[in-house]
Amino acid sequence: MAAKRRKSGRRKYSKGARKSVASAMRRKKHGTLRSGRGGKGGKVKSREQAIAIGLSEARKKGVRVPKKKAA
Repeated sequence: MAAKRRKSGRRKYSKGARKSVASAMRRKKHGTLRSGRGGKGGKVKSREQAIAIGLSEARKKGVRVPKKKAA
C-alpha cells in the first residue's frame, strides 16, 4: 500500500509567517529581540525562542499559522 500523504498540498505556514520569523531571527542576530510583554524582558539568546516570538507576532497579525500545541 502507498505511504500516507497529507490531505492537501497547501502549506502549513503562510508566506507572512515566514517573513515574521525571518524578521525575529534578524533582530535576535542584532541583539535587539527581547522577550516578555512590550519587549521589557531580557535579550533573547536561543534560536527556538526567536522562532516562537516570530510565530506569535505572525498570529497577532492574523496570518495563517497552525495553532499552538497544548502543553
